[in-house]
Amino acid sequence: MSRRYWVETLGCPKNEVDSDKLVGTLLADGYTEATSPELADLVVVNTCAFIEAARQESIETVLALADRRAEGARLVVTGCMAERYGDELAAALPEVDQVSGFNVPVTLTLGRSKPVPSFDLLNLPRPRSGSPWAYVKVAEGCDRACGFCAIPSFRGKQRSRSIEDILAEVDALEVAEIVLVAQDLAWYGRDIGRPGDIIPLVKAVSARVARTRLLYLYPSELTDGLIEVMGDTGCPYFDLSLQHASGPHLRRMRRWGDGARFGTSIAAIRRRYPDAAFRSSFIVGYPGETEDDHDQLLQFLEDSQLDWAGFFPFSSEVGTHAATLPDTVAPGLMSERLIECSELQDGITAQRRGEMVGRRIEVLVDRPGQGRSHREAPEIDGVVQFPASASEHLVGRFVAAQVTGSAGPDLEAELVAAS
Repeated sequence: MSRRYWVETLGCPKNEVDSDKLVGTLLADGYTEATSPELADLVVVNTCAFIEAARQESIETVLALADRRAEGARLVVTGCMAERYGDELAAALPEVDQVSGFNVPVTLTLGRSKPVPSFDLLNLPRPRSGSPWAYVKVAEGCDRACGFCAIPSFRGKQRSRSIEDILAEVDALEVAEIVLVAQDLAWYGRDIGRPGDIIPLVKAVSARVARTRLLYLYPSELTDGLIEVMGDTGCPYFDLSLQHASGPHLRRMRRWGDGARFGTSIAAIRRRYPDAAFRSSFIVGYPGETEDDHDQLLQFLEDSQLDWAGFFPFSSEVGTHAATLPDTVAPGLMSERLIECSELQDGITAQRRGEMVGRRIEVLVDRPGQGRSHREAPEIDGVVQFPASASEHLVGRFVAAQVTGSAGPDLEAELVAAS
């Protein structure tokens, strides 16, 4: 009987890719996927350590799976928490058989009697996607020094993959949509002396798949050339890592830009690509954030009319610049500001979705009854819903749809024809 595995993934899309790579090694080693953690011989938790809430969720998940696993099953903790805390995490969790980070070099036993040789997750093969789309990580690590982020301390400096390796992975996945991800996607290639390589990479990927999407773009790197190639792919979806709108406050965060620059860029893109969709994320309550800073953020949200936005309370991370700063924001005030931003953006998103009613759109059918246009990133944004009975045979295909209604972040539609 073959050994069975269960992999639980927490955190961002980049972690999803890491888990896929790990699954590829397990399948090659003779494992098969278990239908539940209780039936697995090996249980792996791929953790997130970005902020305190993510770490808490990771710990709770590990403890829950420790209780659920079968007698004799091994429990391995990997991912960002394992990389960042290593021995400390192993000492705090005696329930765990092994704590192994993903950073290079890495050694995982994964249930074998002998350790697996060190490997680089970036270039490991992975199984075919079970969906019509897939994330593809083009680089690991980050060269920036944002005041709030500890990721470079445990993921290291940026390491870009070769275009050839990325394209080989894209070809092997055989999907209709590729979502390119990295900590700093637009910085791709600079660490290997090839700045601007993101543009030929996007062109090459879009020549292979019907839809190419980019996630996590640092705003200063959004050049005219990159904007043009993103528009030419037919998926003008701009996920801009803005973090705030107040210029002085962004300097405290060790970030570039301000609301005026961001707004000008967004307006120019909309003039060029009227169907462009925009997403961003913002940190609320970073040390030194004043009422005026917060008001500037609210005004920016009102003016820019982003399609999607996420808001996160500041989390003080050991070893970061922010952890040394005075003028911390009281938790209660942070919560109030978070609610204000979220409620404002929820209304904007609902309004923008409502404006889609009556329009014809092209949808990639992800599963019966559900799909996405270029405006919705998988697992992050809303979806387009339609009768499941009309789409059972269309999964993985692009379909014309007429939007008939909206419900918060989601659209309701009727399918018109397959393309």
